[in-house]
Amino acid sequence: MWDIKDIIMNITILDIIDISIVAYVFYKLYMLIKETSAEQLIKGIFVLVVATKLSELLQLHVVHWVLANTISIGVIAILIVFQPELRRALEYIGRTKFISKPIGEFDEENIDEIIEELVEAIYSLSRQKIGALIIIERETGINDIIQTGTIIDAKITRQLLINLFIPNTPLHDGALVIKNNRARAAGCFLPLTDSKYVNKELGTRHRAGIGISERSDCISIIVSEETGTISIAENGKLYKSISKEYIKNILNQNFKKQGENKRIFKRGVFFK
Repeated sequence: MWDIKDIIMNITILDIIDISIVAYVFYKLYMLIKETSAEQLIKGIFVLVVATKLSELLQLHVVHWVLANTISIGVIAILIVFQPELRRALEYIGRTKFISKPIGEFDEENIDEIIEELVEAIYSLSRQKIGALIIIERETGINDIIQTGTIIDAKITRQLLINLFIPNTPLHDGALVIKNNRARAAGCFLPLTDSKYVNKELGTRHRAGIGISERSDCISIIVSEETGTISIAENGKLYKSISKEYIKNILNQNFKKQGENKRIFKRGVFFK
């Protein structure tokens, strides 16, 4: 008891900063693996560590030897199993403002026109119940995705965007990638999400939109061909039933430069 009291009495500002940094890092790591398969694996590892310690205290020598060696070998296995999460963590670090510069920047002078054309195209597709998947690149480059499609490198207009997704046309089935202020490529193939928390009723288009948002910081705009509902995916989360006013606000906040970049998604703010 006195040892704890001595520790508390001798805590300095540097100790508080040190603890705060470690707590923040663990919090961010938790948010990266939250509601993914890695979360369950972490729980399994925790149980394994506790069991190893208990076997040592209870002097179960054979059990302790097996568990201790399992943990030693498991370090390599963890690197393999957690490869997607480790990649996301490194990409998150790479996106911090003091390291990176934005890749997906729009020209300030024509941003209003781009947003207007994009929004009108999306809602025209929605009214006609034409399925669409539009990916807007932000700071993390997705050239590997762009290379899977057909390069068009065209100015963004509502006519172009609508025609690209008309059923039975060559490029309607894939995703359109917008890079900077251009429609960069169409008919792109995207990775599907493997999250078990995604609604099983969602189709391939929605799963692809969520999947690419898990692997980069892009925004996925999805139009359902069954209902015409417009959804947005970011950071592996899907936000449904987006109204025209709110999607304009989201795009404005994301692409307009007004002294500082604002975070675009605040839970519960922009739902219809």
